Amino acid sequence: MKYIVGIGGMTNGGKTTLTNSLLRVLPNCCVIHQDDFFKPGVRNPLFQPQDQIAVGEDGFKQWDVLESLDMEAMLSTVQAWVSNPRKFAHAHGVSVQPDTSDTHILILEGFLLYSYKPLVDLYSQRYFLTVPYEECKWRRSVPGWHEVP
Repeated sequence: MKYIVGIGGMTNGGKTTLTNSLLRVLPNCCVIHQDDFFKPGVRNPLFQPQDQIAVGEDGFKQWDVLESLDMEAMLSTVQAWVSNPRKFAHAHGVSVQPDTSDTHILILEGFLLYSYKPLVDLYSQRYFLTVPYEECKWRRSVPGWHEVP
């Protein structure tokens, strides 16, 4: 059996914390982070000369829009898992447990997971995390803030 689980929600909403917790307890589980698919821009200094992130009317880069992500590359990565989850797991350093080798889980984690139609139909289960506005605002304002495992 193959399961694709989406964990979506606002930035700094606990998606990665939940995903990391699930990775520790679920057998044959891989993860794909949407943050790994940002198009080249300032967040990725190796690619600054090829900056592809649009600047809005407010003068700020528009990171929080689907166009800032290479969703075709993300879909291709998901399709690689679908075609051979065992090979994908080994290529990403995930040990396949022999007693559960017929069950494979892929977690997709990100803030715009449910905005890209080609991915929407692939999920076995979808979750959307929220936190109160004040908590989210605090998390975004604290330099170096990160989730506690």
